[in-house]
Amino acid sequence: MAYHSGYGAHGSKHRARAAPDPPPLFDDTSGGYSSQPGGYPAPGADVAFNVNHLLGDPMANMAMAYGSSIASHGKDMMNKELHRFVSVNKLKYFFAVDTAYVAKKLGLLVFPYTHQNWEVQYSRDVPLPPRQDLNAPDLYIPTMAFITYVLLAGMALGIQKRFSPEVLGLCASTALVWVVMEVLALLLGIYLATVRSDLSTFHLLAYSGYKYVGMILSVLTGLLFGSDGYYVALAWTSSALMYFIVRSLRTAALGPDSMGGPAPRQRLQLYLTLGAAAFQPLIIYWLTFHLVR
Repeated sequence: MAYHSGYGAHGSKHRARAAPDPPPLFDDTSGGYSSQPGGYPAPGADVAFNVNHLLGDPMANMAMAYGSSIASHGKDMMNKELHRFVSVNKLKYFFAVDTAYVAKKLGLLVFPYTHQNWEVQYSRDVPLPPRQDLNAPDLYIPTMAFITYVLLAGMALGIQKRFSPEVLGLCASTALVWVVMEVLALLLGIYLATVRSDLSTFHLLAYSGYKYVGMILSVLTGLLFGSDGYYVALAWTSSALMYFIVRSLRTAALGPDSMGGPAPRQRLQLYLTLGAAAFQPLIIYWLTFHLVR
């Protein structure tokens, strides 16, 4: 009680002196926005964000950092589980890539219309690795594209002030589950159509995972140029991926061993390939439209 009375007696003398203002807890980051109150953009401003805004938003940076940790943890778990059930030697084939292959393959995924020969090359009845054959499927690009998609989704949610670990985790798991379901559906279709080909589960996983490249381009274009840019990029990447899937799977599924089969079986195999290609735009849109607003 004596402490409180003493504080009341001398408190007014201390308050009478002009004390300097305490330093701010956070730096003022409103300079990157317009001069409207609260640091928000002016009414009617374009929804698209420029590059400086994307990289300077603290929430987006935090979301990307958290997304990176989730992607790294998921990659480690996936590698651990694969090593338990899958031969590492089989996986090495799908990761035998180099810089030249990755650059050419990305260009092929974005613009496949001028590519002529779609057959996988063989050497002594053994398919050449991806770094020696552009038509060979790989798992390196789908894996890196999935991680990039998770990071980009975290940044997009952070910019829109909707980021949370639960939402980002749901976004990443949904993208992974859709690919797994697609591969299972293709395996079932191949079994029912009695397709004789060299397509394995890893081949189908690679072809299904290439959609992450189109998803990245669509979301990134949407963040930079708004919803109009998003739909333009979505239409382009979807059509390019459909063309790529049809040519690649048709060459693999309707190879020389299946050309001599009955006509109904060949039609069923062709329908399976077209159905797999037509399903790609729907998945890309479903996994990306909520990230662009």
